[in-house]
Amino acid sequence: MSRRTHSALPVHITLAIGAALVLVPIIWTVAAGFRTQISLLMGDVLFTPIGSNFAEVLWSKTSDFLLNYRNSIIVGIASTLLCVVVATLAAFSLNRMRWPAWTVHLFLAWTMIFHMIPPVALASAWFTMARAVGLENTFTGLILAHATLNLPMAIWLMAVFVRDVPKELEEAAIMDGADTPHILWHVILPLITPGLAATSILTFIFSWNEFAVALTLTMKQTATVPVAIAKFAQDFEIQYTQMAASAALAMVPAILVLLVAQRYIVKGLTQGAVK
Repeated sequence: MSRRTHSALPVHITLAIGAALVLVPIIWTVAAGFRTQISLLMGDVLFTPIGSNFAEVLWSKTSDFLLNYRNSIIVGIASTLLCVVVATLAAFSLNRMRWPAWTVHLFLAWTMIFHMIPPVALASAWFTMARAVGLENTFTGLILAHATLNLPMAIWLMAVFVRDVPKELEEAAIMDGADTPHILWHVILPLITPGLAATSILTFIFSWNEFAVALTLTMKQTATVPVAIAKFAQDFEIQYTQMAASAALAMVPAILVLLVAQRYIVKGLTQGAVK
């Protein structure tokens, strides 16, 4: 074994352990969706796979999982679009408008503090405000809440990408008679496409997985996938296998998004560091 291979061995072992810590719970959850309740509770290592749990979750007359799936897609896409648009405009303003330095630093510090607050701590306040304006149990209320939750992260990410756009390009556009909307649309946005992709994907995934606020602001008609999964734990029975099957189905959009757009995420998140 060469010296180089020997020195890289601890790194490979660490990466393998990290991959196992991530993949083993996922594999266990997916496998549990193909088991019977008795087999799962008895801890059988070998079992005969069944598909009734997925059929129960998807097609049962008492299940609203497909409705919840649709709700999550609507809320995830709408909140992502709203969040990314606002974050891009805020990033452009912070980096290109003539704000005092202390104002920019104070704003970014506040967004970081807000991002550190657990969503469950804000859920009751948001429910009170949503009920006061008639937005409880509506997509609008949940979309606004999710966009607000993810806005600090989106602003920080987009601020990096906007800051790295050479100002000389904007100055040249101004000399050609371009106004601010034209500069933003035709100069800034094409150059920060990887950042937009990375921010959009992360925002969508965080919205898809959010539970506490969705549980507080929704009811049966507007409940999202995480809320639907939690409903399998009832007072006198916990339907572990159906819960595992629904959790496995809930992973599909996030996995597909990550597989399709992985290169955009890597490029977007490393673009600022490389520059």
